[in-house]
Amino acid sequence: MLIRTGKKQQYINAASAAAFKRFTDELHARIFNALAMGARSVVFLCIGTDRSTGDSLGPLIGYKISGLSNSCVHVYGTLENPVHARNINEVVKRMEADCHKPFIVAIDACLGSMEHVGYIGVGEGPIKPGSGVNKELAPVGDMFVTGIVNFGGFMDFLILQNTRLHVVMRMADLIASGIRFVVWKLEKSGMLLPESTCAEAMENDL
Repeated sequence: MLIRTGKKQQYINAASAAAFKRFTDELHARIFNALAMGARSVVFLCIGTDRSTGDSLGPLIGYKISGLSNSCVHVYGTLENPVHARNINEVVKRMEADCHKPFIVAIDACLGSMEHVGYIGVGEGPIKPGSGVNKELAPVGDMFVTGIVNFGGFMDFLILQNTRLHVVMRMADLIASGIRFVVWKLEKSGMLLPESTCAEAMENDL
């Protein structure tokens, strides 16, 4: 599912030596602030489809982080069960019912300018899924992580189909490993409760 956003964001070159630190610093700061302001769970909403190389970034990341063992962390969108234009509204409703005071990190691929191909965008606020493929869907997310997989502007659907898997996988590996590190860091600092106490805290909030 292609997304575009005009919101202010930080661009991180996934091929640079500083990419992991820059990405994890940005992600940690935003999730830490949300938890400090009262969020009780974190949702990684990984949008896309495995039927298109360029649009497989979200499901690949979801697959790589689906084993996170914390009941306060939820992952939607994997290779087996992707979240895409046809089911995202249903998934969002289920997410709202299942997740307690969530902070939602929306993750998706997008097309951008030639000089930003291979860059990761991180920013605050929602994204609008599907706008690049003529789908009218509601904005989603409290923050977003986007991977610029190719350049756009003409026949975007074909551009996504002909995107190099190497570009997508490099960003998926970095983002997924960065998410795992940030979750570990938040658990270690006590901002994210460990598995054994998270469910109890949720019950106390009800």
